[in-house]
Amino acid sequence: MTGRAQMRMLPNGRRLHLQDGPIDLIVEAFGATREIDAAYRAACTRFVCLLDELCGELSYLRQPCSPDAEWPRGPIARRMTAAVMPYASEFFITPMAAVAGAVAEDILTAMLGAAKLSRAYVNDGGDIALHLTGVEKFVVGMVERPDRPSLFGTFTITSENSVRGIATSGWRGRSFSLGIADAVTVLADRAAAADAAATMIANAVDLPGHLEIVRVPACELAPDSDLGSRFVTQAVGKLAAPEVDEALASGLRAAERLRSLGLIRAAALNLCGQTRLVGVSEGSLSAAVPERSLMHA
Repeated sequence: MTGRAQMRMLPNGRRLHLQDGPIDLIVEAFGATREIDAAYRAACTRFVCLLDELCGELSYLRQPCSPDAEWPRGPIARRMTAAVMPYASEFFITPMAAVAGAVAEDILTAMLGAAKLSRAYVNDGGDIALHLTGVEKFVVGMVERPDRPSLFGTFTITSENSVRGIATSGWRGRSFSLGIADAVTVLADRAAAADAAATMIANAVDLPGHLEIVRVPACELAPDSDLGSRFVTQAVGKLAAPEVDEALASGLRAAERLRSLGLIRAAALNLCGQTRLVGVSEGSLSAAVPERSLMHA
């Protein structure tokens, strides 16, 4: 059992903060006080050994996923593998592409197994697992850049929607990207699925060989990266408007394909201040205004 895990209530008394190494979660539950308390206890109990569990299968999780490979044993590792498997026969992808979403899902599952909640979320650095019942809703903030969050709009998720997972990826985020998207936010049925899809769509927003794009091998930045010697984006210079359109069009094609396959419900792609939407009409986006239930994706 690890002694590293830090668990505390935030000053507002409503949200729980769980942190262990690279895992940093914000958790909020809604319902009767006793149910919320039970949910938070379950989240803490599950969290204590979570990182050690993942590290125990890390060598597998950093390997390219293959339809023929044996599956891992742990529940989170299995969620990760299931989320990336739809891409494994065509693209390079490792289960690590879905780690944040899978962790959020796992903690939420523990909470719902211990308590009856009207709604809840687990936010793992912008990759979010949701629970909604009845007339409850969440308002999700769509960001243009994860490194300097600025909302361009919000999207309302109700219990009638199938969306229960949100994830954001891009070269400016906390993980490496093969593409040049500032941010790609994906809405899917589950958080791990959204996480994997956001990675793939963000990789597709690209201008291969463009001289204004700086790329370096991932292993030079992080020797243990699952991307190995693959080149990841480190800077994007000035792009002409037609070039931005071209890169976003490439990402749109990828997003539309994933939506047609049922892997995502919607996506918002951002590059150089330009936004493209898939499965979300402009009318579905509201102006970004402060709201108590607002969550950043």
